[in-house]
Amino acid sequence: MKRSGSADLPLHYGQVPPWLAQRMAKLGLAIVESILLEYGKAEVIRRLSSPFWFQSLGAVMGMDWHSSGITTSVMGALKKSINPLSKELGIYICGGKGKFSRETPNELLRIADKTGLDGTSLVRASKLSAKVDNTAIQDGFQLYLHSFILSSDGDWAVVQQGMSDVTSTARRYHWHSENLKSFVDEPHSGICGINQGKILNLTANDAAITRRTMLGITEESPTRMLAEIQKLVMPNHHDVRSKDIDLKRLGSILWLAQEKKPVDFESLLLLEGMGPRTLQSIALVSEVIYGTPSRFSDPARYSFANGGKDGHPFPVPVDVYDETISFLQKAVDKAKIGNTDKQQAIKSLHQIAKNAENDFIPNMDFEKVIEKERAESWKYGGRTVFGEEKPPKNEQLKLF
Repeated sequence: MKRSGSADLPLHYGQVPPWLAQRMAKLGLAIVESILLEYGKAEVIRRLSSPFWFQSLGAVMGMDWHSSGITTSVMGALKKSINPLSKELGIYICGGKGKFSRETPNELLRIADKTGLDGTSLVRASKLSAKVDNTAIQDGFQLYLHSFILSSDGDWAVVQQGMSDVTSTARRYHWHSENLKSFVDEPHSGICGINQGKILNLTANDAAITRRTMLGITEESPTRMLAEIQKLVMPNHHDVRSKDIDLKRLGSILWLAQEKKPVDFESLLLLEGMGPRTLQSIALVSEVIYGTPSRFSDPARYSFANGGKDGHPFPVPVDVYDETISFLQKAVDKAKIGNTDKQQAIKSLHQIAKNAENDFIPNMDFEKVIEKERAESWKYGGRTVFGEEKPPKNEQLKLF
């Protein structure tokens, strides 16, 4: 899928706290391993080249659902957890932010030595993708992050991000080797960033004549302009609002978790004693693993799995997060030795929630859903960058 979209990514500064970074690495690895087991290496690369899926992955991992920080944090977490297992998984992640991005060529050459891939071509792909997005596309964004994801089969994706000091926004660019015919002729799988209307894009199909003219060193100027195609508009407001969510899809997940009871899923081999809140998290994570591209049009919905580190839509329920990681890790471990029951349970859970949408009519008070999550956050080890959630005074008295 080329030029799959664009999205507003408000700049967010600050560090991801260690308690979340560690969990992001574990959950990210479990999700990637689940995709590998079900679909293979090429699908992992393909997913990462999708702007919509990538944003949804970041949201389900507990990052702020719309911020630029998703890019750095998700790629950092995946690199940390995947690279020690690269030989087994067949997936390698190079580059990163700032000085780490400049190490990409050396990392690729080392991987090429181990795998027998063409290191020179990989380095060329890395450098050209960065050069195109920094120079051939003049949209006001200066690259500061470059991540190159590679499979042992030679498939690759690039996720890189630029910053605009003028607008205090970021734009994320996605590349995918699968459909790449030329680095200078419609090469992108998608571009995420603030929509600025028409931009100078010398990689567009319609700019072929301009490119040839420039190479011929004539007096004509490169004036061909191209409007953005699909747009994933990520708003400036930090809180999650009902207009950011597909309420029919979210409602079916909440119904599944709250109205149906875990005992109803014994046939799906869900963990005994699993509560509805963990079921809600796993249902959303299962969609990230097994959902089709059309399911990721509203990335904000996935923040209802594990909240957000800044407390939007609610604090990260650490206990639920840990149970989700544990369940996925056990499912992956069992699948590796041929026991796919738990893996199939996760897949079935996604399908049940999807089927429920057919007859589901949203009748929930969206604000009350968030209010309830925040009020009960302390029960699930709720935590944000500002600290741990405390029970209300009346509950504190009961505890003593």
